[in-house]
Amino acid sequence: MKYALFICTPVDGEELTPEEMADDPRFTSYIQEVRERGIVKGGARLRPAADATTVRVQGDEVLLTDGPFVESKEYVAGIDIIEVADLDEAIALASRHPAALGGGSVEVRPLWE
Repeated sequence: MKYALFICTPVDGEELTPEEMADDPRFTSYIQEVRERGIVKGGARLRPAADATTVRVQGDEVLLTDGPFVESKEYVAGIDIIEVADLDEAIALASRHPAALGGGSVEVRPLWE
């Protein structure tokens, strides 16, 4: 089954640059594992929530808001698309993600296929 892992970071948490992530053994070991297993099918690291633009439509009017669509204690910092046997395997993988271990969270959501 395919799942999306929404990587969530605390709003006031540390924002690592791609270079810092490449030098962080927590991330490098995790990334090496998922690449070796061939389970990551896509994904992307997102810019901070402050860089977001939210689009809403009311009738014929397009409304734009700077920032994320909701205020929360966390924001989605990235997404991984994985293909694993079942939800248990997806949860086991998410529980080892550096974001989950570092005060953030990882939402696991199945994809429609």
